[in-house]
Amino acid sequence: MTAIFALTTSLLWGLADFGGGLLTRRSPALTVVVVSQAIAAAVLGTIVVATGGWSEAGPRLWFAVAAGLAGPVALLSFYKALALGPMGVVSPLATLSVAVPVGVGLVLGERPGLLQVAGIAVAVTGVVLAGGPQLRGAPVQRRTVLLTLIAALGFGAVFALITEASTTVTGLFLALFVQRVTNVAVGGSALAVSVRRGSHAAADDGFPWASLPALAFVGIADVAANGCYALAAQHGPVTVAAVLASLYPVVTALAARGFLSERLRAIQAAGAGLALLGTLLLATG
Repeated sequence: MTAIFALTTSLLWGLADFGGGLLTRRSPALTVVVVSQAIAAAVLGTIVVATGGWSEAGPRLWFAVAAGLAGPVALLSFYKALALGPMGVVSPLATLSVAVPVGVGLVLGERPGLLQVAGIAVAVTGVVLAGGPQLRGAPVQRRTVLLTLIAALGFGAVFALITEASTTVTGLFLALFVQRVTNVAVGGSALAVSVRRGSHAAADDGFPWASLPALAFVGIADVAANGCYALAAQHGPVTVAAVLASLYPVVTALAARGFLSERLRAIQAAGAGLALLGTLLLATG
């Protein structure tokens, strides 16, 4: 079950990143984040009311609040890094987020077997290569590297925090709702400040209402991925769940290949193969 939930997480995150990347070509990244998360919060609120999730309220929700604070900071840092530096550097560096939950799992006493350790090493190497690391070209700005590391730390923190936010399925719905409301509050505040400073909340031709279904997909896929990851971590070792969930860059690259006809470089194809090999080792270990 851990492998199934974690791989579903990587699929949903990969598709959400692909959709979010397309949307940010037409609308400001901050607007995409706020609107997509607001839609997800509305859907989750309905689910919480329908399932009686309010009865699960307790101190654990502070983990969801913390995840909600870390998420927007990580996303905005990631988008800014992509704007400043080459994706071939930013994408592989961002996968270092896996180090946070894996480190937490090791501190809590998890000890993966030899085959799983090999799987983790192979999978992480594959994910980095699948991002298409840039091995030559102009030097990367320190600010780009710093922003990417901040994003990786934030993504990893969300991984670790959302796992601790609930112990039941209905409690998970409530935790995800609280996380999304916090996301919207933080992102909305940042958007308001940005507009006051002269930035635009939408493109010159106005808000892209036709993009609402795509925004809804991005928001709901992202929240579903968080939920699947929490379930994966509850059913098995966090070290395994985190590595399998971190395969989402492979999904994004394959989606770009399928929908945009972007050609994978040889190093990316090799990375995707290694990631799948690492997945098999983890699943059989």
